[in-house]
Amino acid sequence: MDNNYSPVAVYPASRCRLCASRRRLSSGGNSSPHTASCRLCSAMVSWIISRLVVLVFGTLYPAYSSYKAVKSKDVREYVKWMMYWIIFAIFTTVEVFTDMFLCWLPFYYELKIAFVVWLLSPYTRGSSMLYRKFVHPTLSSKEKDIDDYICQAKDKGYDTLVHFGRKGLNVAATAAVMAATKSQGVLSDRLRSFSMQDLSSYQSDPVDTDSGTTQPAPAQHRTRSMMRSKSESYNKATS
Repeated sequence: MDNNYSPVAVYPASRCRLCASRRRLSSGGNSSPHTASCRLCSAMVSWIISRLVVLVFGTLYPAYSSYKAVKSKDVREYVKWMMYWIIFAIFTTVEVFTDMFLCWLPFYYELKIAFVVWLLSPYTRGSSMLYRKFVHPTLSSKEKDIDDYICQAKDKGYDTLVHFGRKGLNVAATAAVMAATKSQGVLSDRLRSFSMQDLSSYQSDPVDTDSGTTQPAPAQHRTRSMMRSKSESYNKATS
């Protein structure tokens, strides 16, 4: 490693890390990393500028102009901005795929900026021209099929939602019943274990509750016999 290597020299504050890596790679005498990193920096800058242009001039400015049209109740402005929003929705949908497959083309982001400006310009009226020549005839010829497809999609979506909703409720109810049954079985087993334990302790170690002392087995047997005979005599007397 070179002793003159300095992080400040390689990563100056006025340059990004990508440019610093470019300098470090190009110091070995190879010009291909230098060119590749320059292209990458240029693509990143073009992407940022294109996103800002689309956001400001393609979305915010038309939204404010649409608000002004609604406020003034100008029918011509209504129609103008409605045509623009239809074209912009199609552009946004297509942009998702072109950004994935065509972003490597030279001047791709610059062409996007130029297209948005062309749509908005009052001199070119690109959105009105595209709508009147391409979008309106196509939608007019396919309008019935599109409406039928939307109705079918709504019905199927509603039926699917109801089906999965009922299935989810059944699963939740089954889980609740199983949890209640399991908890009831655990509780009954616990109570049964307590009662059997108390009975076994009573049989193994009987206690006289009056005196607090343990009686011998013969005395306990005589006491039970006397109580049984008294109960039998009382039953005979009452009968």
